[in-house]
Amino acid sequence: MRFVPTTEQRDFTRSLDALLTACDTPKAVRSWAAGDHGPGRALWRRLAGAGVFALAAPEAYGGAGRLPPELAMAHRELGRHAVPGPLVETAAATALLGRLADAGVPGPAERLLPGLLAGEAVVTLAVPEGGGWVLDPDGADAVLVVAAGPGGAAELRLAPGHGPLHASLDPARRLARPDPGGELLAAGPVLDEAVGCAVRWARLAAAAQAVGVAEELLRRTVAYVRQRVQFGVPIGSFQAVKHRLADTLLAMEFARPLVYGAALTLAPGDLAAAKAAAGEAAYTAARAALQLHGAIGYTEELDLSLWLRRARPLRDAWGTPAQCRAEVLAAYR
Repeated sequence: MRFVPTTEQRDFTRSLDALLTACDTPKAVRSWAAGDHGPGRALWRRLAGAGVFALAAPEAYGGAGRLPPELAMAHRELGRHAVPGPLVETAAATALLGRLADAGVPGPAERLLPGLLAGEAVVTLAVPEGGGWVLDPDGADAVLVVAAGPGGAAELRLAPGHGPLHASLDPARRLARPDPGGELLAAGPVLDEAVGCAVRWARLAAAAQAVGVAEELLRRTVAYVRQRVQFGVPIGSFQAVKHRLADTLLAMEFARPLVYGAALTLAPGDLAAAKAAAGEAAYTAARAALQLHGAIGYTEELDLSLWLRRARPLRDAWGTPAQCRAEVLAAYR
């Protein structure tokens, strides 16, 4: 299978890159981490205007008609620019709401999708696969929770709030337990199928973001080793440094086609393979960047830290490498 982006797809990613380059995303990330969501929300509205949040939504609700390759390309750019917020969870929630509408439960989609697609509402989602944690509930307008109901069947509820916030490795990613109860939106077998769809889209988005994080970490590290001098020469000329960078590039180049291949099929096994490879590529890039930057790599003042601290959470979100590898073995045994 070979994925060659069309002219329209390339133009879309170039315009998205230009939009994000013109924005001060490091400032937005730091503000988000400090609890000030204003700059991040303003950025989300601009992304909505570019059509980013419409890529997983059906046309009947103002979406672009479900475009997995375009979603993967967009989230790769979001990862490259370290855009804050529950972006993966928003894509998953969009897919879930759209699939419920397809199955004859349009109420939640009619209620939540207009604001979500316009960038006016931030929606985050918690599912059993995430251990019951919800990401960035303090910055969200709606917290959707999938959990087992009294009879054991899955239920989708609009949580009334959330518990204390817990820090993660990335200060801009805060976790909490959703408050129990809340308005019941959907339940039963139709929800089970919709949750499966949401997990597939979430894995695609998370894998694509991880590739973008790896690319930016490698770009910044290569620029640094070219200008950092030891013993009278740039450290990038040292053989050991070249090997670390080559290993990072190899992991990244291996992961990228897996992500785009998974975008074309949305097959669970393909998505698991893409997620495992992309997560490991991001983590490999983070370790290389930290080692080759030396002591300065540990400083929060350096923008590099925004990508360094995102690599590990993205690697483990929506399926750890071990979980994804087990699923690949089960799918293609």
